[in-house]
Amino acid sequence: METGDFTRRTLLRAGGVAVAAGMLPGVAFAEQPGGSGSRTRTVTGTLKPDVPDWYYLPVDVPRGVRQIDVGYSYDRPAVPAGTRGNACDIGIFGPEGHELGTARGFRGWSGGFRDRFFINASEATPGYLAGPVEPGRWHVILGPYTVAPQGLAYRVDITLTFGPDGPPFEPDPAPETAPARERGRAWYRGDSHLHTVHSDGRRTPEQLVADARAAGLDFIVSTDHNTSSSQLQWGAHARDDLLILNGEEVTTRSGHWPAIGLPAGTWIDWRYRAADPRDFRRFADQVHRAGGLVTAAHPFANCFGCTYEFAHELADLVEVWNGPWTQDDEASVIHWDGLLRGGRFVPAIGNSDAHHPDQRVALPHTVVLADRLHRRELLAGLKAGRSWLAESASVQLDFTVSGGGAVAGIGDRLAAGTGTPVTARAAVAGVPGTTVTFLDQLGPEHTETIGDAGAATVTWTTYPRYSRWVRVEVRRPAGGPNTTVPNAMVAMSNPVFLGTGH
Repeated sequence: METGDFTRRTLLRAGGVAVAAGMLPGVAFAEQPGGSGSRTRTVTGTLKPDVPDWYYLPVDVPRGVRQIDVGYSYDRPAVPAGTRGNACDIGIFGPEGHELGTARGFRGWSGGFRDRFFINASEATPGYLAGPVEPGRWHVILGPYTVAPQGLAYRVDITLTFGPDGPPFEPDPAPETAPARERGRAWYRGDSHLHTVHSDGRRTPEQLVADARAAGLDFIVSTDHNTSSSQLQWGAHARDDLLILNGEEVTTRSGHWPAIGLPAGTWIDWRYRAADPRDFRRFADQVHRAGGLVTAAHPFANCFGCTYEFAHELADLVEVWNGPWTQDDEASVIHWDGLLRGGRFVPAIGNSDAHHPDQRVALPHTVVLADRLHRRELLAGLKAGRSWLAESASVQLDFTVSGGGAVAGIGDRLAAGTGTPVTARAAVAGVPGTTVTFLDQLGPEHTETIGDAGAATVTWTTYPRYSRWVRVEVRRPAGGPNTTVPNAMVAMSNPVFLGTGH
């Protein structure tokens, strides 16, 4: 058993494999005589509150290993009210490397959701990548999320099982089309922030697909935290009436940013903070090169590491509505509206961020105008802001602005002169007991109440001289599903821009 008591100073003074800050004492396994059986080594220690975000525990793996198993635990001492206790994440890198951005070495992550995992050539714990256990130096990564004043006492057990590999894992990514839902250029409903058992979700991929289909969605984006493992297995659960796109919720200590629309098997690193802007740009650029989009998720979530602290300049989308309507969402919409008033348009998106069966998929979701139900076209529509957000598939919204003989839709520009009257028109259905409000850069301009029938057409006339853009909100004064917050959002649009220039 290896032990250690680590602060930044003792790490820097330590010798051997603990010479660098963030490196724990390692363990080495010898080859197994006869090539069968298993061996276990244990490492224990204590991390103090003044520790780095990530620690690496080197594990020297010999030839002939069939499977690696890792289990860990840590203490949870009592702390005063208002003081954060212990929470620690875990993952692993293979001998290809654990340096920042080394995707070849990444072999899995489960955060704090699991206390053990395994990897072999044929299969792996969800969140981890199946494949041969190659000889060389592996690194178990520990991420002390929060540390109690008393410190965090940990134990890591590593077991190697020797023997020949089983059959190799065969990737089975989702198909690139969903022909039963293909409608050409049309409005498509999608939830682009969802979790499964491959991170901290309680739904299996099969259950998520069933719930998304029941919610009336055309597409979903799988965004498990910090891992690409589910991306390689969606094919077994795909149906011809639901397009499944790949993503990853890049979960840093300075906020979460789902990377959506990634090629299958793409992993984006998360081991940096907002104080390291070059690292965020590096990985945002990686997402863009891969054809994906960067989403600023739940910007005002009030848990440590959840509030989005990165620059909005590199984000393609802002998730202003995350799950049932809360004051966090209200703050996000106000902030997003402020960006818009200041001349920075980052299209809004709404997602359920559903983790558990009692969290409703598609509450909310985004309805996007795309040339076809395909990754590239859907992402193009989202990036252009040709989209609106809905509480459920029963909510309908048709929003346009017309004037001077032209008509513009959501995300587009009506190039009318400053003195040309323009009329905003919102046709809604499935929204009984709500209000429809047109807003511009001055705030709410015109509101009408929708009765029990739940359907109406509301209009308002303005001029480009006075309104640089117009957007629409549908709210329910009595609240919404799974929330007690009054005046909850039911639907909202991205803006229609007015005039000949920004």
